[in-house]
Amino acid sequence: MVSLENYLFLSAALFSIGLLGLMVRRNILVLFMSVELLLNAANLAFIAFSRFRGTLDGHVAGFFVIAVAAAEAAVGLAIVIAIFRNKGTVQTTHLKMMKG
Repeated sequence: MVSLENYLFLSAALFSIGLLGLMVRRNILVLFMSVELLLNAANLAFIAFSRFRGTLDGHVAGFFVIAVAAAEAAVGLAIVIAIFRNKGTVQTTHLKMMKG
């Protein structure tokens, strides 16, 4: 049987990789993937705690996180497509239109 510490270690590793990708990369699509990795790491921790406590609280929180992630992906990808059609790039270093 896999212990809670193993789940939490995997969750921390996924969260660290996502945070590193969010801070280092400049491509918007990679940034979205990093955010998804962060959310999945949180889901893993929620569900692991829920499983080991014997409650359904973590499962419910995970369900809401998945719903928010799906909405974020839909809106974010629509914005990325609009930016790519207007600017021809998805690099954040080339985007200055939101600076005001």
